[in-house]
Amino acid sequence: MADESKNNEASKNKERIIPIDVVSEMKNSYLDYAMSVIVARALPDVRDGLKPVHRRILFAMHEMGLVPQSRFRKSATIVGEVIGKFHPHGDASVYDAMTKLAQNFSMRYPLVLPQGNFGSIDGDPPAAYRYTEAKLSKISQELLRDIEKDTVNFRPNYDNTKKEPAVFPTRVPNLLLNGTLGIAVGMATRVPPHNLREVVDALIYLVDNPKATIEDLFQFVKGPDFPTGGVIFNEKDIHHAYATGRGGVITRGEAEIVEGKKGQSQIIITSIPYQVNKAELIIKIADLVRDKKLDGIRDLRDESTSDIRVVIDLKSAGHPQKTLNALYKHTDLETTFHFNVLALSGGVPRLMSLRDILSEFVVHRKEVVTRRTKYDLGKAEDRAHILEGLSRALDHIDAIIKTIKQSKDTTEAQADLMKKFKFSERQAAAILDMKLQRLSGLERKKIEEELKEIKNLIRELKDLLANPKRLASLIQTEFKEIANIYGDERRTKIVKHGVKNIALEDLIPDIEQVLVITNDGYIKRTDPSEYRRQKRGGQGVSDINTKEEDFVNIFLTAKTHNDLLFFTDKGKIYQTKMYDIPEGKRATKGKSIMNFLSIAEGEQITSVLSMTREVKGKEGALLMVTKEGVAKKVSVKSFQDVRRSGIVAIRLSEKDKLLSANFVEKSDTVLLVTKGGQSIRFKESDIREMGRGAAGVRAITLRDKDSVISAVVAKPEDKALSLLVVSEKGFGKRSKLSEYKIQKRGGSGIKTAKVSPKTGILITGRMVRSDEEELLAISKNGQLIRIAIMEVPTLGRQTQGVRIMKIKGNDTVASATLL
Repeated sequence: MADESKNNEASKNKERIIPIDVVSEMKNSYLDYAMSVIVARALPDVRDGLKPVHRRILFAMHEMGLVPQSRFRKSATIVGEVIGKFHPHGDASVYDAMTKLAQNFSMRYPLVLPQGNFGSIDGDPPAAYRYTEAKLSKISQELLRDIEKDTVNFRPNYDNTKKEPAVFPTRVPNLLLNGTLGIAVGMATRVPPHNLREVVDALIYLVDNPKATIEDLFQFVKGPDFPTGGVIFNEKDIHHAYATGRGGVITRGEAEIVEGKKGQSQIIITSIPYQVNKAELIIKIADLVRDKKLDGIRDLRDESTSDIRVVIDLKSAGHPQKTLNALYKHTDLETTFHFNVLALSGGVPRLMSLRDILSEFVVHRKEVVTRRTKYDLGKAEDRAHILEGLSRALDHIDAIIKTIKQSKDTTEAQADLMKKFKFSERQAAAILDMKLQRLSGLERKKIEEELKEIKNLIRELKDLLANPKRLASLIQTEFKEIANIYGDERRTKIVKHGVKNIALEDLIPDIEQVLVITNDGYIKRTDPSEYRRQKRGGQGVSDINTKEEDFVNIFLTAKTHNDLLFFTDKGKIYQTKMYDIPEGKRATKGKSIMNFLSIAEGEQITSVLSMTREVKGKEGALLMVTKEGVAKKVSVKSFQDVRRSGIVAIRLSEKDKLLSANFVEKSDTVLLVTKGGQSIRFKESDIREMGRGAAGVRAITLRDKDSVISAVVAKPEDKALSLLVVSEKGFGKRSKLSEYKIQKRGGSGIKTAKVSPKTGILITGRMVRSDEEELLAISKNGQLIRIAIMEVPTLGRQTQGVRIMKIKGNDTVASATLL
């Protein structure tokens, strides 16, 4: 019997089990959750700029009668009211949202008036809600004005015991005025605050010009207006963000360099970027000073009261502008505010432009004013109906009184009045409620005057509904009233042009420096004055303290402001600034290049190219040459902004390696030099421009075991130039450029130097453009010599040259460059 009962129970349970697809259920449940977060929590409505929690807080305070003229109430009471009636979530989240509405450093126009500790710009949390008090601010009244006149739709609260507004009938465009920040599922929003007067001017213009373009609106809305002030840069970036709904705008705090009483300089910070924690900013500055990443600061203190004032005392030897620039670069005194203007329109998330937001708000105001007018018209017509009944009753007062006296009760009296005098039910009820004092002549006159006024009002309201231009004019008038009452001056300054790093590059002298890279990837830059000039044939001086197995691989000169393009044997290119390379003394080892470039394991730098501002601005190309004699030409524009992880510059065969790169222009000729002493000269036009992923074409046909060591460029006007070649055992010479005839690319070329066991193979070829130049040659063991180029004789192509550097033992020349 028991077994039979268990079987029946199991059978029933089996019938209640509904098989479902797990993937479909997870997908549907997650989408429901995501939409709930997006619509009911994280994103604001474009019409009133409020999220549900903020709307419920303000509505609950309105229902409690916490208007600006009333007394303050405990925040705990307000939070309890919100949670109990409208927002079934944690008290901490509601209180946190309410305190944000009251913070004058978070809200451009605070919607809640605080009393007590509501937090600070230093990140201090607000006091517990049992200690603080609050009420609505004056401007928040404009969000709720006319809500009782059926201007917006209401919906049931979470337990269906009360009604709450789906949106506020706001007179102020709160989404733009106070901005918002929200993170939903798969999307986020970030809208900056704005100045009320500017936004209102744009709204008034848009009402008159519904087809106004985004460019038309820029004449009114200049840019964000943060409650903390500051400076924003680059009108172009601001306009892009307004036009697309997305974009970054650089913001800076205001800082001034002043001279103290004792002649020492100070930096005074009087405003900081929006949403930056002042205390954390000060701690960051102190950490930079402690870690010796920021020089020149003697003391730091916060003298802020109601206004921001951070004082930085500088050392007498410090450079104020350089220190200020370092603050902008390394701290949040300069940040980028990223626009992401996402809001709910018709319950659907939309990325909006400035025009979209303003247009939606104008449409909302038209709907609110129309519904308010219809409500007022209905109330006026109801009142006129009653007054007409009272007026007619006074005309037949004796008969009406007699009818009422003859009726046995109120219900019968009302029915008799409706039957005998054709009064409506409401008119009859009003007559029965009429006091005897209304029978006086003065009261009768008041009824007639009120009826006249009501009829005039009805005509006005009907005309307003029938005339769209009058409705638009009324909306504009209300906008002007708001601007006159609550408008104020802009706090955030706007600089039309982009931010100029006045202290990073401009304060670094643009001087020539020597760059040295070893085979193991150590790099440094050195002042050329470290190397004194010597006579040719000497041993030179020690330049770099390398490990025994390491040797100098690349050696060139460039100015500190130049961009350096690093080419690797794998055909990739990386970029950094010359001044970003640490400066070292002549004998120091340098730093690993891995600290500056994201080079892959086993990848080796084979060539470095210095790119000046002039080169960037020209319509030139970059010519790359490989060890196997392949050449490729790519537009310079393809390498204007190389990402940190590098980009592919050329597609190589399995055995080939990228050797060098040079900038070329129209009419240039190119000379390739091989280690075996061959060279070829051809026009740059022989090689067409290709994409970055191409493999290139044959530039020179090489003999067995030969390879290209250098590629140099000659200009059409460089007729008197000479080609310098240096061999690994310290021999060198110059040969006139005129000795190198122009050929077609792809040939085997002509001899440029006699290579023998005495000279060793050639290691480099350089174009000599002036007799004022100097030759710097460095050996693999780090010996370096600096001589005047005039000391290197000009000889024929087929000669071996003269000794320019005395080599010790098994050491060989690694590289040579010209100053």
